Amino acid sequence: MDLRHHCRGFGLAAAIMAACVAGQAHAQQDDRFTLRVGAMDAEATSTLSARTNFMGQDLRYSQEFDLGSDEISPRIDGVFRFSDRQRLVFDYFQYDKEQTATLDDALSYDDITLPAGSFARAEIEFTLASLMYDYAVVDTGQFELGLQIGAEWAKLDGTLLAEAGENRFRDSESEDGYAPVVGARFTITPTDRWLINVQGQYLDADWGDFGDYDGTISRANAAVEYRFTPALGVFVGYDWFKLDAERSGRDGAFGLDHRFKGPTAGVSFSF
Repeated sequence: MDLRHHCRGFGLAAAIMAACVAGQAHAQQDDRFTLRVGAMDAEATSTLSARTNFMGQDLRYSQEFDLGSDEISPRIDGVFRFSDRQRLVFDYFQYDKEQTATLDDALSYDDITLPAGSFARAEIEFTLASLMYDYAVVDTGQFELGLQIGAEWAKLDGTLLAEAGENRFRDSESEDGYAPVVGARFTITPTDRWLINVQGQYLDADWGDFGDYDGTISRANAAVEYRFTPALGVFVGYDWFKLDAERSGRDGAFGLDHRFKGPTAGVSFSF
C-alpha cells in the first residue's frame, strides 16, 4: 500500500470539500434581494417618570407598569445587495396594544372626577422603520462584519379613556420624528442552507427631528435562517427594543422608558 498516494488523495478530497463548502456558504450571500416577513411575540414594559421643582424642593416620580399579555406584532426586513460588500437594509416593526382595567384611585380632570372602580382603557402604538447603508469591512466568504449608517423613523401614539356613568375622560398624545442611526452586523453562513445574523442599532433623538424630546432608541436582534430552496426559507430569532425619552417644559420633565422583547419567526424570499 502506497501511504503517500492515499495521503495525497485524502488531501485532494479535503481540499475539494472545503472549496465546495466555501462556495455553498457564499452562494446564499450572493442573493441580490432578500425579504423576510414575520412576527414578534412582543412583551412590553414601561416606566413613567416625572420631575419638577416646587418651592425650591426637587420632586420626582417613577412607576413601572406593563400592558398585560404579549402581543403578536408584524415585523418586516429586507436586504438589497448591490455589490459584494455593499447593501441597503430595511426594517419595519409595529406594536399596537390595548389594555382595559379598573381604576384603583380616583381620576380628576378639570371639573370631572372618576371614582375608584371606574372603567378605564389604555392603548399604545409604537412604530419603528429604518433604512441603512451597510458596508462589509470584513468578508471571508463565511463571515461578514458590516458597519451601518442610515435614518430611522419612530412614532409613538398613546390614548387613555375612562368612564363612570355619564362622566367620561379621554386624552391622547402622538409624537413622531426621524434621526440618523448607526449600527453593526455580524453574519455567518456555514453552508448554503444556513445563515446566522446578529445586528444592533443606536439612535440619539438630539441628532434628528423629535421636537422637544430627548432620549435614545436602542435595538438588538439575532436570527437563524434555513433555506429549503435558494429562493425560500424560514427563520427564528429574538428582538429587543428600548425607547428612553424625556420631554422637558417650564414646570419640569416627563419621561418614558419603554421596552419590547420577544421571539420572532417568519419566512424569507430571495432572488
